Amino acid sequence: MTTLTPGAVLPEWTLPITPTLVVSTALATRDFQDVHHDRDVAQAAGSKDIFLNILTSTGLVERYVTDHLGHHVDVRGISIRLGAPAYPYDTLRFNGEVVGVADGVAELRVTGAVSLGDHVIGTVRVAVGEEAA
Repeated sequence: MTTLTPGAVLPEWTLPITPTLVVSTALATRDFQDVHHDRDVAQAAGSKDIFLNILTSTGLVERYVTDHLGHHVDVRGISIRLGAPAYPYDTLRFNGEVVGVADGVAELRVTGAVSLGDHVIGTVRVAVGEEAA
């Protein structure tokens, strides 16, 4: 997708959530909070299992957008809100839509859903073409 117009829909991207994904991305983002790598601690805290951290969710939103628009885009901003936890053995399904374009900057609405509901909802602002230079 090189031309961005309001209403343009990005293809769905699905990502299986594995325990390795949850643990490795938490550690890669230097988030050593035990609920992201220790199932017993997560369950004692009232969670079903370990779960993705917000830094990973933000990175996956950015990856979803740049994988479909191309790595030449300039990400100008990401704003997200977390909802349902993303547990191992579930699938994260990303969908996105261009909601506006002005002055070479497009705003996309992105949703990442799991079986429990929306895990992450947000907007991503990207510059493309000459604005990205």
